[in-house]
Amino acid sequence: MRIVDLVRAPAVPRDGWDRPLVVPKSGGKPVPLTRTTTYIDCIEDKTALSGWKSRMTLVGAARRPSMLDVVNQLDPEVPDDKRRLNALTEQAMEIAGAHAKREKGTHLHTLSEFVDRGEPLPAGTTVGDQRDMAAYLGATVEFDVKAVEKFVVVPELGTGGTFDRLLQYAGPGPDGKPIEGDFIGDVKTGSIQYGGLKMATQLAVYSRGELYDYSRFPVDPTDKKTFAAWKKREVPAEEAAQAYNVLPGVSQKWGIIIHLPSGSAQCTLHWVDLEIGWAAAKLAREIRAIRGTKGAMRPWVTGLTK
Repeated sequence: MRIVDLVRAPAVPRDGWDRPLVVPKSGGKPVPLTRTTTYIDCIEDKTALSGWKSRMTLVGAARRPSMLDVVNQLDPEVPDDKRRLNALTEQAMEIAGAHAKREKGTHLHTLSEFVDRGEPLPAGTTVGDQRDMAAYLGATVEFDVKAVEKFVVVPELGTGGTFDRLLQYAGPGPDGKPIEGDFIGDVKTGSIQYGGLKMATQLAVYSRGELYDYSRFPVDPTDKKTFAAWKKREVPAEEAAQAYNVLPGVSQKWGIIIHLPSGSAQCTLHWVDLEIGWAAAKLAREIRAIRGTKGAMRPWVTGLTK
């Protein structure tokens, strides 16, 4: 059996900025944490991403020329118009199919869990998806999947996030020498050509996290009255601490990327250096802290003062 633990808790409660709400280990009210991917985003070179978004916006507008009639009536300097233009930009990207790969990636993640459980793929699975899953199985056959999609908290950074896989592996390591243990794994379905540092950083943060069982503090976020009361509840420290568990024996030196490009029928494995990633995570902490520094610019003073 490939999977040891596939117990799923309800979705983690989130605030209006999509930040996970977590009861601190020391007790108290739920507090928002920065998403891991958001926290480390400041170290990424977004040149390629910005160019891609611009191109997809143009493609979407070309496919729906009537959108330009609306655009021509808006002033990008007026706040309300800016919001409408932002919405139109998202709409144009949607028309161009910008989110199709993301949705496909989510679909492949779901199918890969069937593979890890040793279950047949759902009826109606396309031939292309079947080939992708065969490639996934072939590439990961040496892994025992100990857990899938576990939420962890890193108090040192004030982050929370969910890793894809906890993998048990014994065999050749990055240098060809034998290696054995548990490793954080992540399934990537998009391009990984330029994302090595960010992926190493993401997995490094997860590897230093504590498992947090948010199902101990259940709430229905759609029930506004109940949710508001839940956010004000003071949880005793002893009760809060029971929601936290160490992530025992997980390598903080190496992580594993499982690259499964959609429709390629190919799956490759890659080691990522988590020590480099952790150094980048600490750099991200410094960058985020210094962004809050005030007084870097001051008004010009004319004349002499006594």
